Amino acid sequence: MDILSQDIMYLAGVGPHRKDTLASQLGIRTWGDLMEYYPYKYVDRSKVYLISELTGDMPFVQIKGKILSFETFAADRRQKRIVAHFSDGHGVADLVWFRGGQYALKNYKVGEEYIVFGKPTAYMGRYQFAHPEMERAADLSLNDMGMQPYYMTTEKMKNVGMTSHTIGKLTKTLVGKIPEGALPETLLPAQVSRLHLISREDALRKIHYPRSLDDVQRAQVRLKFEELFYVQLNILRYTTEHRKKYQGYVFAHVGDTFNRFYRDNLPFELTGAQKRVMHEIRDDLRSGRQMNRLLQGDVGSGKTLVALMAMLLALDNGFQACMMAPTEILAEQHLTTLRDFLKGMDVRVELLTGIVKGKRRRKVLEGLADGSVDILVGTHAIIEDNVVFRRLGMAVVDEQHRFGVAQRAKLWAKSDKPPHILVMTATPIPRTLAMTIYGDLDVSVIDELPPGRKPIVTLHKYNNQATSLYCGIRKQILEGRQVYIVFPLIEESAKLDLQNLEEGYKTLCEVFPDLRLSKVHGRMKPAEKEAEMQKFVSGETQILVSTTVIEVGVNVPNASVMVIMEAQRFGLSQLHQLRGRVGRGAKQSYCILVTGYELSQETRKRIDIMCETNDGFRIAEADLKLRGPGDLEGTQQSGIAFDLKIADIARDGQLVQMARDEAQRIIDGDPDCNKPENARLWDRLKELRKTNINWAAIS
Repeated sequence: MDILSQDIMYLAGVGPHRKDTLASQLGIRTWGDLMEYYPYKYVDRSKVYLISELTGDMPFVQIKGKILSFETFAADRRQKRIVAHFSDGHGVADLVWFRGGQYALKNYKVGEEYIVFGKPTAYMGRYQFAHPEMERAADLSLNDMGMQPYYMTTEKMKNVGMTSHTIGKLTKTLVGKIPEGALPETLLPAQVSRLHLISREDALRKIHYPRSLDDVQRAQVRLKFEELFYVQLNILRYTTEHRKKYQGYVFAHVGDTFNRFYRDNLPFELTGAQKRVMHEIRDDLRSGRQMNRLLQGDVGSGKTLVALMAMLLALDNGFQACMMAPTEILAEQHLTTLRDFLKGMDVRVELLTGIVKGKRRRKVLEGLADGSVDILVGTHAIIEDNVVFRRLGMAVVDEQHRFGVAQRAKLWAKSDKPPHILVMTATPIPRTLAMTIYGDLDVSVIDELPPGRKPIVTLHKYNNQATSLYCGIRKQILEGRQVYIVFPLIEESAKLDLQNLEEGYKTLCEVFPDLRLSKVHGRMKPAEKEAEMQKFVSGETQILVSTTVIEVGVNVPNASVMVIMEAQRFGLSQLHQLRGRVGRGAKQSYCILVTGYELSQETRKRIDIMCETNDGFRIAEADLKLRGPGDLEGTQQSGIAFDLKIADIARDGQLVQMARDEAQRIIDGDPDCNKPENARLWDRLKELRKTNINWAAIS
């Protein structure tokens, strides 16, 4: 049996009780699990400070000296505060225990030399250390100490006396137990030397027991790279297999439909970014492999136009196309947009959603089956079994995060060969994350706005500035504009939030008695919601009071103000999505973020970023750094595991890129995944796919 598969109970210092705690709280069941339970921070313990060098803003430090005397202060009948006066010959500091002081009295001796470790705080003209860590100086040599690791523990663990220090002791015992050369290498020797990595064995020892900061960094780089490399190798292996399995339709011909549209109907010159993306799509369509491409671009960057031109290429090659949207109202908007673009052209575009019923629905289904419907726009209704195309060659999916891998697969079944797929999203995803979440998709980015679009002005107001806010809203409405006012509806406190929205709506009706208001939230019946939305879209109402249900897709060019109440409760990407609802017309638009005065540092950062930039990619990068990838929409549906133990996709962008390049190099040289020199990599990937990590979900 492999040494790392040993039961954790048989490690000195564990036993049955601790075994249960480690398994239930941290998922540690074997020696290998403990080996891969990495520290989250380190403190340098190689330097000893003099008491005279201490300052109040120092983090954890250590001092070396003797206890001069103990003093006991009774806080109440039960609790006593124990203070040890401690000197190193250069000053005196106090060591304080507010609880558990009896242990200190019993175990620490006056006149004996100790190394004290803790955080110094100034009190009554002296530095004190509360609940310090202490060891006899005779038992420790400085080079023994190096960098001290800190491990995450839970409240339950602390209650049974298992702290970071306990985990540290266990890992130290484990590292000492494992004989040299017993930890197998999981990368190829050529990779290790080419990328200047240390061995896996070296990394696992140093991550728990580093002597210096350099040890920590080298161990982290090696382990992070390995983790990311296998995630990328898994994705690329799947993608390669998929591409071999599914040949795509070849659209070699650019015909009359496309050329006529380009010549006569194109409303404006394409931006450089749109042209670049069109070239990428065109290369895919004539390559003979099925296109699976993610098209990212901020709201208003002209993704729909690019998608339409891709669909026209399908028509020119004798195929039909479809476009799927997450909601009925968005599907209807897409229908209107496409019909406007195609005015005067002989292209039949139809709608299929839940509300298309009876005779009208029958006509659409017949038109799809006989090929007279060229482009179908719809919701999930498109993937129902009774929807049969004569020859589907291209499918566009809008707002990817609402469609998981399973829905994409249903689309493939609509045709002899899987149709080409273009996935659109207005949620900018940083490249490193896109490579991992949507690893089975090629990524295209439209990163410029069409000319004539004015950047949205974002302002921050406090909730006691309501009067000037209402004046600004009225001024915009008098100029013929419309306004969104959004309240948070966060599930945990749904009742409270709904109340806020209702009260807010009531107040706004009193402030603007002469105006017409609509109200929309997720708890309304779909038909009711659609009707209210429609009123706003058609201009019947001037103010739409809503929760975030308006986040995706609704296009009201006349709306020029977005007011977000309690903006501190939204994530960055969400704020950016909401802001993208305005600024669709040629007029100047505004986004107003309303908060209370008391804001955390992180919230202030979020608000400042929003006011500084309209660039969705900058915002997505910042969001990723502030929140981490786990919260990002789409990660769950993507089927890619994020249970990374040490790597952080948000912060390790360079390593993600390096891992991707390396995985690509392996796949290019061994597309069938069977070369003997790479056997170690494929065996390791198999092993990882068997673990409790959801590695196989993508395939």
